[in-house]
Amino acid sequence: MSIPLIGPEAIAAGRLTRGQLRWRYTSAHPRVYLPKGVVPTLADSTMAAWLWTGRRGIIAGRAAAALHGALWVDDDAPVELITEHGRRRPGVIVREERVMPDELCQVGDFSVTTPLRTALDLARFLPRDEAVAHLDALAIATGGDAEQVLERAARYRGLRGIRSARIALDLMDAGGQSPRETWLRLLLIDAGYRRPRTQIRVSDGFNEAFIDMGYDDVKVGLDYEGKHHATDRPRVVHDIGRNELIEREGWIDIRVVVEHSRAFILHRVREAFARRGATPFPTAGSRS
Repeated sequence: MSIPLIGPEAIAAGRLTRGQLRWRYTSAHPRVYLPKGVVPTLADSTMAAWLWTGRRGIIAGRAAAALHGALWVDDDAPVELITEHGRRRPGVIVREERVMPDELCQVGDFSVTTPLRTALDLARFLPRDEAVAHLDALAIATGGDAEQVLERAARYRGLRGIRSARIALDLMDAGGQSPRETWLRLLLIDAGYRRPRTQIRVSDGFNEAFIDMGYDDVKVGLDYEGKHHATDRPRVVHDIGRNELIEREGWIDIRVVVEHSRAFILHRVREAFARRGATPFPTAGSRS
């Protein structure tokens, strides 16, 4: 059993003896235990942190995003809780925040911030690039948008982190379908390029393919290719036909892999625009 438990409760209920608790379990938080040898998942850590609050804490931030179905939240992400401050605990971030009743929902046993409030907190408290990656994933899972989130923020005067939140929320895009796609999109924006459109459909009337992001007017696209593009044989076969379709429809498709540097990627983008005779290059003074 890998579910965290409150030791004294388990003993009182006859589920464990004191000896069994000592031999088979290790302390995660005061009174809260996990089986020895278990590498906790984010779900385990969330449950353990919630039990530590006496089942009163509100799950927020990245753990809340994961509970709402957002992908790409690492198992070692800290569990963010809205509750009364106590002693600091490893892997737990406690915030004493104002939360309105309509900003809470129930997910299983947990009281959790709603997707809109979760998005607001992600945007407020995380570094911009990390915030945008999580916002993209949450938008895919729940369909929220920046305008709705900022409407929530307007109810709190002088809200901490709201300036950072506005920047991150403005960059949120449900078309960013992996953290590395988000990274690539932000790279283009930071270099001064127009914001690319995401998940561009390309079709010859019978077949279709999607480009991760790009610029329709000049037909320059970019695809971030993870390792599975090279190791998954059916994917390799599929990509051959996909790439031929995109080329036939007149697109320059720049495929990016993890080994490519920022400078090399931007060089290829500049080169592609030059081939089109277009000049939406980085603006003066921007990074490249």
